[in-house]
Amino acid sequence: MLSRKGCGLIAVLVIAGLIAIGVFLGGWYGSGPQAKDGTFIVPNGASLGTVAERLEAKGVISSATGFKLRARIFGGGRDIKAGEFAIPAHASPSQVLSIITSDDVIRRFVTVPEGMPSIMVYERLKAQDQLTGVVPIPAEASVLPDSYAFERGESRQAVLRRMQAAMSRTVAELWPKRAPNLVVKTPEQALTLASIVEKETGKPSEREMVAGLYSNRLKQGMMLQADPTIIYPITKGKPLGRRILQSEIQAVNDYNTYTMVGLPKHPITNPGRASIEAVLHPADTKALYMVADGTGGHAFAATLDEHNRNVAKWFAIRRARGEL
Repeated sequence: MLSRKGCGLIAVLVIAGLIAIGVFLGGWYGSGPQAKDGTFIVPNGASLGTVAERLEAKGVISSATGFKLRARIFGGGRDIKAGEFAIPAHASPSQVLSIITSDDVIRRFVTVPEGMPSIMVYERLKAQDQLTGVVPIPAEASVLPDSYAFERGESRQAVLRRMQAAMSRTVAELWPKRAPNLVVKTPEQALTLASIVEKETGKPSEREMVAGLYSNRLKQGMMLQADPTIIYPITKGKPLGRRILQSEIQAVNDYNTYTMVGLPKHPITNPGRASIEAVLHPADTKALYMVADGTGGHAFAATLDEHNRNVAKWFAIRRARGEL
């Protein structure tokens, strides 16, 4: 039978043990020192020790040593993920480990609107200071307009590859479903014509009609006479910011469809999926001409006389607006 003194000692030891366990658990599940919501970057290939030291240095946890010890006991062998993570204010070490071993990486987006030329895609990637490395100016019509997620520290080249892979997949999907007897005979020709359709109308409902009109012109051996093909060699697709000069209309080059029959040598922008689909399924129309109608769209005509009447209406609208 234990003496009173022995029982007291055991009680003290039990209490001390419980306190130690409480402190140990509190150091894992208790609130952390970070006062505000923040982010934390785990570099590629970082070890638990390296990450713990970085967490302590940034004030996310109180002790790198304590974090490592508890992570090995309570972590369950989970692997730390590389990337940028959102860490809430006063996150416990347990919560921090859960976050940096999850797939909850912060993703940012870079958007390529329909009809953005490649020089501007290049500039947009270059301006993203959270991306790394250099990237070339991509070929026109090699990038599918869309929004693309990326992580801090990812390479610009990797993001560009995703943009180009998306275009390749889209063309591979749509080309076999094309309508019969198209004027475009290859995917490359389809992308070139789609790039013109993309730049010639900002009205989604007109895309198939514009594609039908230009298909008719190509079939009849008429010049396309698309203004964006005049501008492209001058600005690489950026807005011209002024009226087109007569000398530019008459310029002979690989793009100007006012001085050549057929398609330009290369596309003039990055067309979106809808414009590609329009070229592969153009409207069944006899239209050969179009002119702005004052509403943001176009008036279409099958004959020159009808077109001239539409042009007269457009000039009357412009005079009424004080533009002439």
